[in-house]
Amino acid sequence: MDEKPKPKDLIRVLCDKFAYEGHLIPRPDSDDGTHITIKLKSGYDIGIKKEKIKEIKILQKAQDKPAKTEKYPFDTSKPSLTVLATGGTIASKLDYITGGVNSAFSANQLISAVPEMKEFANLKGEQVFNKFSEDMQPKDWPKLAMHAYNAISKGINGIIITHGTDTMSFSSAALSFMLKTPIPVIFTGAQRSSDRGSSDAAMNMIHAALVASSSDISGVFVCMHAGPSDTISHLHWGNAVRKLHSSRRDAFKSVNRPPAATIGDEGVKIHPKAKKRGGEAEIDTRLCEDVSLIKYYPGMTSQYLASLLNGQKGAIIEGTGLGHIANSLIPVLKQATDDGKIIYMASQTVHGRVNMNVYSTGRRLLKANIGSCRDMTAETAYVKMMCALGREKDQQKAIQIMDSDLAGEFWDCTPL
Repeated sequence: MDEKPKPKDLIRVLCDKFAYEGHLIPRPDSDDGTHITIKLKSGYDIGIKKEKIKEIKILQKAQDKPAKTEKYPFDTSKPSLTVLATGGTIASKLDYITGGVNSAFSANQLISAVPEMKEFANLKGEQVFNKFSEDMQPKDWPKLAMHAYNAISKGINGIIITHGTDTMSFSSAALSFMLKTPIPVIFTGAQRSSDRGSSDAAMNMIHAALVASSSDISGVFVCMHAGPSDTISHLHWGNAVRKLHSSRRDAFKSVNRPPAATIGDEGVKIHPKAKKRGGEAEIDTRLCEDVSLIKYYPGMTSQYLASLLNGQKGAIIEGTGLGHIANSLIPVLKQATDDGKIIYMASQTVHGRVNMNVYSTGRRLLKANIGSCRDMTAETAYVKMMCALGREKDQQKAIQIMDSDLAGEFWDCTPL
């Protein structure tokens, strides 16, 4: 029996009238099994129905070479950093045979791929997860926080967390509430895979390592490109940042405040409100997942909103403008708060703050016991409510947590 070809093998497919040569592409989960797909030398992909194939011949077996991991001697004169890897694009490489992006790099392989970081720090990698951003779940946040806490307890100078960019702001917000840290804990990622010439991964990691190793700053942050070129990075507050573009290298922006720091050729310029290093590490990973993040839209029905709130202990509503929804829906929210649910209002506008005292609709929401997220992003408020309800079962005590500034999530003045 002839050996069956495997993905990436170079094969020749013989049909009645034609023969095709190319690399066999892995079947997607949605494939119906009636055809195969190969990538031709021209770079184009073609699908061939199996019923038309007379013979498949393997011309060359695929040979995947593992990424190298370099070993560096420990230098007692340098600070030490821990890199916690969770997966994402920064840990991926483009497969030039199939055209797909695959998870490929471990924590230590990532460190080896950016040797510039070794010039000013000792680095040790730790693989926590190997997930794409969309697969990160709330149950993963306590595990990640505990790994960071354990590293802090060992006297590390700083922590870098590599993470997929699509849900990075959720994870950074979660750690900002779960972890009180005397050192910088910096999330970073990449918009383009690490092996591509246009990748932003190297500079993001170098600048994150520069801040984590020596800057006098503490807290949870996100470090990403400040512009499209490899010149400046911004260090964003972990609970006041959002990804605002699907593909640009400078997709991440600070929301309702300036960045915590700017990193470039002139060094690290830290915002005066940033906390300095020091103090004791604390951790509280209690979390309640019975919280919804609901985006209001014109046409939303009372029945649908009620169904979204059913079985939940709390919810963040992304309302319009200053924090509004249709007046016809307010009775649904009033009934929910009467039943003991905690409901808070955020704004879809991203920038600016909620103010339900301006218009009559907002004042009706306040009478329905709907809280204000003030200048928090909806995702930060969502994560904060999960933490609040995880720590306090009593409704009023959980509301007190929501209204308190736990980790710098509230800003005194919103920039114009």
